[in-house]
Amino acid sequence: MSFQVSALCPAQFQPLFELTDAQLAEKGMSRVIVDSDFGYPDRVTLEDAKIGDELILLNYEHQPAATAYKASGPVFVSQGKSAQLSPGEIPQSFAKRPLSLRAYDDQGMMVDAKLIDGQTFGDTIKALFGPNGVAYIHVHFALRGCFAGRVERAYV
Repeated sequence: MSFQVSALCPAQFQPLFELTDAQLAEKGMSRVIVDSDFGYPDRVTLEDAKIGDELILLNYEHQPAATAYKASGPVFVSQGKSAQLSPGEIPQSFAKRPLSLRAYDDQGMMVDAKLIDGQTFGDTIKALFGPNGVAYIHVHFALRGCFAGRVERAYV
């Protein structure tokens, strides 16, 4: 058993890049021009954005389940192409950060969680997908708690 990390689809965010800064602000969003090579993890490419890149910072509902674990939070998104990772491939933005992994069953109830160093991502994901009813895992950047991506089983 392997795993598959999914990025957010850029098409849902494309119209936001056509809005003015004032229109974004009315929606509780903001345009950000990246000023550092670290600190702006893009949830579309699953890479750290580069200096000069344009991102939109918005609140994204990543856990829509009708449970107490329903959740949303801030994410940076770009107009870039969505990451197309191979099964078992770990995004570079995950590998160099402390991560919070939140494992859910198919009803959207949290059944396990781990706080890890990004270097142990692959092994920890495989262990979480053991025989305990985990349907999917959400990855969060541990320091700020922001949603980073979704992980599902991949059978290759």
